[in-house]
Amino acid sequence: MTASDFQRLPIPPSTINLDTQGNTLRTAHTNIYATASVRNLNTTVLGQPVRVRAVPIEYIWNYGDGTTRRTYESGEAVAGDPFDIQTETSHQFEETGTFPINLTTVYTGQFSVNGGPWISINGVARVDSAPESMTVWKTKRSLVAEDCIANPGAIGCSDG
Repeated sequence: MTASDFQRLPIPPSTINLDTQGNTLRTAHTNIYATASVRNLNTTVLGQPVRVRAVPIEYIWNYGDGTTRRTYESGEAVAGDPFDIQTETSHQFEETGTFPINLTTVYTGQFSVNGGPWISINGVARVDSAPESMTVWKTKRSLVAEDCIANPGAIGCSDG
């Protein structure tokens, strides 16, 4: 099996996970991770049954804010409150807005013909995931001395 054969296989993409449900604050550590696993596929080459094993080895992130990053771990969910927890796969957005997060997972492969030994494939396959959106908000700190019932337009009130 050649690298081209491997790259043409329908390797399922990783899933992008956002611990903060797609919302975060500017400069907060935001945990973004991939759900990825070894993918096993069956195909036929020259009339022979071939099993293929695709193993994720690298994750190429594009955060939509001009920042890209390569990781060699998929990451994982943060236990408890995930807000502003730095992880191996977290990202800090410097600007507000809504950003498309894209992921390309790089796989190495092995194949076995007709139940024979596993043979390494010379080359990798890159598989793009469906993008996710992250909305980044900013906070505003103010001293508040007014009563919102008496002055609904005061700072910190729903209309202020």
